[in-house]
Amino acid sequence: MHQSPGALDVRSAQLVVQDGAPHLELALDCQLSGPMQDALDHGIPLAIVVDVRGADGARAQANVELRYYPLSRRYQLAVNGRDDERGFATRGYLLAALGSLRIGLPAAFTQAPSPLRVSAALDPAQLPGALRLPALFEPAWRLSSAETTWTPAAH
Repeated sequence: MHQSPGALDVRSAQLVVQDGAPHLELALDCQLSGPMQDALDHGIPLAIVVDVRGADGARAQANVELRYYPLSRRYQLAVNGRDDERGFATRGYLLAALGSLRIGLPAAFTQAPSPLRVSAALDPAQLPGALRLPALFEPAWRLSSAETTWTPAAH
């Protein structure tokens, strides 16, 4: 029995420079497949890698981790393992929070504004060993966005 893959889309991406530090304000739409939901609900973290590239060669990656703690019945979202993790009561709230991410970028992104190419995908290498092989070959474990290009807004 084949299950359909999940869905992941980059809804919007905007480069913001605040106090000289560049950040990416990113909105993802995510729908997990049945096996991904089961893994998450059994306490297995799912890591989504966000790849950001500027036209001038600047590049950054961010790790967005979705996690569930069964004993406390809380979902958690963390970007690059930061201490300011956000907690949620339901999986729906967790997935909705992917629509308002803020990701720190290297200083190279503060140069002249250029279009950004952004993509996101589940990282099978961060799954436990028993799930890595299915994540590579089974369609139900496919979760990736198309690479999209975002032009900086004029100020």
